[in-house]
Amino acid sequence: MKNIATGILVVLVMAAYGQSKKKQDVSAILGMCGCYDVSFSFAETFGMDKDYEYHDNYYSGALEWAFPVSQEKDKIVIQHLLVIGDSMIIKHWRQDWSYENQDLYIYDKDNTWKYKELPSSEVKGQWTQKVFQVDDSPRYEGSASWVHVDGRHYWEAKADAPLPRREKSKRKDYNVMGRRNRHEITQNGWVHEQDNLKIVRAESDQILASEKGWNTYNKVDESKCQLAKDWWKKNNQYWADVRNVWDEVFASQKTLSINMMVDNQIMFMRLFGLGGEVEGKIYNSKETQQKIRKIIQKHLASDSEIKVASN
Repeated sequence: MKNIATGILVVLVMAAYGQSKKKQDVSAILGMCGCYDVSFSFAETFGMDKDYEYHDNYYSGALEWAFPVSQEKDKIVIQHLLVIGDSMIIKHWRQDWSYENQDLYIYDKDNTWKYKELPSSEVKGQWTQKVFQVDDSPRYEGSASWVHVDGRHYWEAKADAPLPRREKSKRKDYNVMGRRNRHEITQNGWVHEQDNLKIVRAESDQILASEKGWNTYNKVDESKCQLAKDWWKKNNQYWADVRNVWDEVFASQKTLSINMMVDNQIMFMRLFGLGGEVEGKIYNSKETQQKIRKIIQKHLASDSEIKVASN
């Protein structure tokens, strides 16, 4: 009888710990929201070939607003908006955090993502970070546990990804970036640390070079991001519809291939253009979603075997 009581107590204690841990996780994820002065720094650290010609270091910066689009029990959606000067907003990347998620789209190569289902035992207590491009198309996904120890709060996972925008138009010597992403909450905001491998993927993988990335998000007064907040009020419904249509695509759980450019026009330009057309007009969500579906369907590769829902 004593052993049964002890067993029950252990279960209750572990359950309470799990809930406490999850609350810490949620607090850390939401800690990435706010108005930030952001700096981006990347440097190649070694080349696999002794004759490899190192590329220049990359430095950039921006003012960025990150905010929760939605928060559910097991999912948090954070959108990033760039603030350019006094009059321009650019919809930037998005990150979705899903608790004990089993469904992932893993990047292969050539704008193709393969669906993978993870066993529940493998993701227990973990959060999947799903990163999306500016038009809410997929980019990369990874699953890991948040760590809270010695006053530090961080999450770290590996994920393959397409080339970053800073190199996509400049580099043809590799086709996959193997990322190790580390997000750590700091007193002033957070840091996105990266240890990346530049991979030539064909029949097998060959590592061309590696690089170190260090992106800092330092909080500034919220008033500096007011322009972004005003822009989102006018455009949030349209981008909610874009996310909903993409969710229809992801629900197929099939390999996804995207032709980013069709008829000399890039997909994100088509979607951004449609957003500009409907802004300020009487909004019809049903009609707009139909137009979004047609754009996305136009860019889905024929061998992806995906048909966007038409209802």
